[in-house]
Amino acid sequence: MVRRDKSNYIIQSVAHALDVLEEFHGEIDELGVTELSKKLKLHKNNVFRVLATLQSRNYIEQNKSNDSYRLGIRCLELGQTFIRQRGLLQQANPVLHELAEKTGETSYLSMLRGNEVVYLDAIETTSTVRVISRVGLHMPLHATAAGKALVTHESEEELRGRFDGPLKKFTKATLGTVDAFIAEVAIVRERGWATDLEEFEEGLRCVAAPIRDYTRKVVGSLSVSGPENRLCDEKIAKTIGPAVVAAAQGLSNRLGFHD
Repeated sequence: MVRRDKSNYIIQSVAHALDVLEEFHGEIDELGVTELSKKLKLHKNNVFRVLATLQSRNYIEQNKSNDSYRLGIRCLELGQTFIRQRGLLQQANPVLHELAEKTGETSYLSMLRGNEVVYLDAIETTSTVRVISRVGLHMPLHATAAGKALVTHESEEELRGRFDGPLKKFTKATLGTVDAFIAEVAIVRERGWATDLEEFEEGLRCVAAPIRDYTRKVVGSLSVSGPENRLCDEKIAKTIGPAVVAAAQGLSNRLGFHD
């Protein structure tokens, strides 16, 4: 099979939109349609349409006093997200290594996106029997330990607002109602760690705890996963749970959180 060059997949209108955004650099604060048209060698009508689209999504805003355009608040939000994620990944890596070594299980770093958990990084166990890496996967928050940990700061009203009906069942152990999920999150808040006891995949168990930054906001979770024969209830309660909580607290402190 012949691989096509990625340039063959470029969408011209998207490229033009990025070209417009990239013109706002250095000391350049504002630009007009005519100026952008000349710089990019695009028809003024095309530039106006790109600006209107970007403005509708808050990536560009217009200065009403002179009709020029400048970067919008969404650009700042994306930049802050990038910095936070990069900082979190760098700070988390040694903690993940230590947690995997201490527990003997695969450790994970994850973040919340909507109603899904996104796994950003992992350190695999050295055991011959190990969990398939979840890095890059999107998993349902209600059926994962990481997901439960990531919403421990939310109120009951906020949690209810995330769902509009019965929760999807993946195994017989999956929480099936919003009430059951809310009750589980309350336990997590009290205990300090969340569990997934074969709720997403039979034979697989996970334990997770939330990570907070200097603003006290939950910005991610640390978790460990392993087969149910290695993560029995007693081991989770005595060693795995406390180890995950301690690792998450240590990482939170690295990010400037102080309880």
